Amino acid sequence: MTRIARLPRAALRRLASLAPAALTVAVGLALCAQGLWIPAKAALAQVLLERAFERSLATGRPVKPWPWADTWPVARITFPRLDRSVIVLDGASGQALAFGPGHVAGTPKAGDRGTAVYAAHRDTHFALLGQVKAGDVIEVERIDGREVQFRVAGAQVVRWDASGVDPHRPGRALALATCWPLDAKTHGPLRYLVWARPWKDEVGEA
Repeated sequence: MTRIARLPRAALRRLASLAPAALTVAVGLALCAQGLWIPAKAALAQVLLERAFERSLATGRPVKPWPWADTWPVARITFPRLDRSVIVLDGASGQALAFGPGHVAGTPKAGDRGTAVYAAHRDTHFALLGQVKAGDVIEVERIDGREVQFRVAGAQVVRWDASGVDPHRPGRALALATCWPLDAKTHGPLRYLVWARPWKDEVGEA
């Protein structure tokens, strides 16, 4: 009968001492993988959303980015100075925001009378809001083909329940919203708002 070799007690003690470290490394790798997956998913989704947006422009009707999607592209926001653009989805539910900025329900389309509001996560699509400056140009192209250019008027930090955003306010405006602080990892009551208005409003042609 073959005998199974036993490890010396010293070796067993060393293995036991390494187990917590190995577990810590494994958990760390899992968290890193999760952290990398969120931005990767957001980036991949934008590729599919870009294609759906182009098809929407060509056909004149909303096109879902994938068959089981419960939302669809409604606009493209471009930040020329930053050389960045993102596709905006209909609605700002948690599921929609996992893939791109959302057009907040109850607010007008960008360029229509009132304040259009787009919201997105601070660690993915609206992480760039921290780089947006007063005077920057923001271009919005809607799926109906209309294009509107805005100029950033400023930014502010507000509570989510006291934002001061009125979708029915006179004139035309655009508000981009995300959580604050921009580098935080936990949820909180504060929001970061970037305000902009069309160039034509500046010269009295609203």
